[in-house]
Amino acid sequence: MLKTRLDLDRIRTARRVIDPMFLDTPLFRCDALGHALGCAVSIKLETANPVRSFKARGTELVAGRLSDQGRTAAVCASAGNLGWALGWSGRRRGLDVTVVASRRAPAAKLDRIRALGAALELVDGDFEMARERAAGIAQRDGVRLVEDSLDIETCEGAATIGLELAPRASSFDAVLIALGGGAMATGVGYVMKALAPGVEVICVQPHGAPAMTRSWHERRVIATDSTDTIADGVAGRHPIPAVLDDLLKVADDAVLVQEASIVAAMRMLLEHAGLVVEPSAALGVAAVMEDPDRFAGRHLLTIICGSNVDLDDYHRWIRPCPQDPGAAETNH
Repeated sequence: MLKTRLDLDRIRTARRVIDPMFLDTPLFRCDALGHALGCAVSIKLETANPVRSFKARGTELVAGRLSDQGRTAAVCASAGNLGWALGWSGRRRGLDVTVVASRRAPAAKLDRIRALGAALELVDGDFEMARERAAGIAQRDGVRLVEDSLDIETCEGAATIGLELAPRASSFDAVLIALGGGAMATGVGYVMKALAPGVEVICVQPHGAPAMTRSWHERRVIATDSTDTIADGVAGRHPIPAVLDDLLKVADDAVLVQEASIVAAMRMLLEHAGLVVEPSAALGVAAVMEDPDRFAGRHLLTIICGSNVDLDDYHRWIRPCPQDPGAAETNH
């Protein structure tokens, strides 16, 4: 058995803890999208739930464990989706949740965190600064610090996606996974290697936030000084060593894509699949668009991991430039 921090029996047990509304999300072949990309494409739609992302699979495990331990509070740093998911899972179990986020996080995500009754603290700077502040709050108040990707619950919660893919794995030969902190990539990748080893696991990250991808290729942690991408959900600068170790064992490749390709992929998902997605969720399609020869004639599966996006930003990004009807508007 593949040796990582994850455990297949625990992942199977996790399905009994996670609210069923977050499980068995739609999985379907999208012929219109596949025709446009020159290959067969299936979609795993992780946005068909109350928090519109896959993150609640992990926060359900975290909140359930805290409740079982009699603990009453938790704090996390978040680009938005984790905070909303922890707020949802925490409220259902009577936990006081504090979320620390960057002031630059999408307003739509921040508004939904507030609507759940979670305490929201905003910091100047990026996600890494929010992480430092959340750690300080946890130490000061003696509450649980929830760290996405480092906490095994977040990885094994995401790994339940893999359990839902495995029975259908004979119909596709590669899975494209957005890569940020690494919870989804390591979780789904682990299950694929354990139950469907013939499926290629390809992680995708923006050129503007390449830390984990560079680390995977160099086989050591490489941090970056800054990020510059519209894909806020994957914009970390400091890979977690333990997560990188897991990723090295389960990923077959890690690739970087341009901002223009992310925007074009968002537009393609709207036009051919009827899906409004956040930039991170379009990374898999962007990878196919940038390297069509690699994927031509294959059957791919891409995980649509989130749809929490400010509509003003979304419309600005996908609107073609007046000078070039086919060009992507990438200003951010």
